[in-house]
Amino acid sequence: MINDIAAAIARATGTAFVPRRQASLGGGCINQALRLSDGKRSFFVKINGATCLPMFEAEAAGLEEILATHSLRAPRPVCYGASDGAAWLVLEYLELGGRGRGAEMGRQLAQMHHTTATQFGWTRDNTIGSTPQPNAWAGSWIDFFRDRRLGYQLELAAQKGFGAALQRKGERLRGDLDAFFSAYQPVSSLLHGDLWGGNAGYMRSGEAVVFDPAVYYGDREADLAMTELFGGFGADFYAAYREAWPVDAGYAVRKMLYNLYHILNHAYLFGGGYAMQAQAMMDRLLADLG
Repeated sequence: MINDIAAAIARATGTAFVPRRQASLGGGCINQALRLSDGKRSFFVKINGATCLPMFEAEAAGLEEILATHSLRAPRPVCYGASDGAAWLVLEYLELGGRGRGAEMGRQLAQMHHTTATQFGWTRDNTIGSTPQPNAWAGSWIDFFRDRRLGYQLELAAQKGFGAALQRKGERLRGDLDAFFSAYQPVSSLLHGDLWGGNAGYMRSGEAVVFDPAVYYGDREADLAMTELFGGFGADFYAAYREAWPVDAGYAVRKMLYNLYHILNHAYLFGGGYAMQAQAMMDRLLADLG
């Protein structure tokens, strides 16, 4: 398989590539990660089962979509493919670990969010973590979030046996979703889609980098909300973002609505503790509705 990957790199770059060093990399819980080097050039390689090729294809397309905005830096896709029962994705290798300039990342995220579409969704489905994420276009953000996000995750929760109260409260929330948008009309912005601290970093030069996207076009508040879910983004990041593009006052409530999607996904992936957290979030959101 490594020989197949090396041959694909050579075809994609137009330069022969014979890997002399291969190092396993940590930090991910879904894919095996390698650094391949010939002593002059290095590449970051993700490997998973052959059925994961569509996931890698969608990730490569998402990275290209981000790069086309000329805003945030992201690793450039090189090639992808499958051989010997495995799928793989080759990316530009970026040396991370520099001191962060959060204000730069905040401004660049706002710049990326200014890339807009006329509808909500994306040209293809992708994954959020390892969970399928449906992105079929919708003319209404409320319809998109009700059906493609909350509705889909509630279906997955039911498959895992998280029913009864969680489903009842989730359906009530879906039915009253319009109330959270009575004075707010979201713009359809290009989103990273999975923007937590583990999917962002800084190069040695201090340049901000994002990776592992789950892109689609949606309300930019959804990206901002996830940055707050697990922490990792400083006050300078938020101040710079808000200076570049002020945030609506209703975000203070809607951010929990948007993060509910991710907590439901964690319940599907990791179990019942997150289902209890999701139900508590629903209780608070329903209380806000009165």
